[in-house]
Amino acid sequence: MNRLIHPATRSWLFVMLALVLVIISSVAVNYSSYETRRLVAEHQRLQIENNAMQVEWGQLLLEQSTWGSYNRVEQLAGSKLKMRVPAPNEIVMVEP
Repeated sequence: MNRLIHPATRSWLFVMLALVLVIISSVAVNYSSYETRRLVAEHQRLQIENNAMQVEWGQLLLEQSTWGSYNRVEQLAGSKLKMRVPAPNEIVMVEP
């Protein structure tokens, strides 16, 4: 079968095959570079978003501790609900 293909034709086929493989390789390199740049940009965007969320989480924790502090709760209970700490003689123990 190899004897039917002329040597000049065989070398042209080899050159064309090599050319096609080089073109495919160059397209793959370009695509790989594009994907790398895209993924790095997305990673950086997600890191910035993560940092912003961490800041917001810290602010929410601080706000929660402020709103739930014992002093504030005690002050609101006294002013809005007219509650007070009972005197020792007003405390009644209930047996189960």
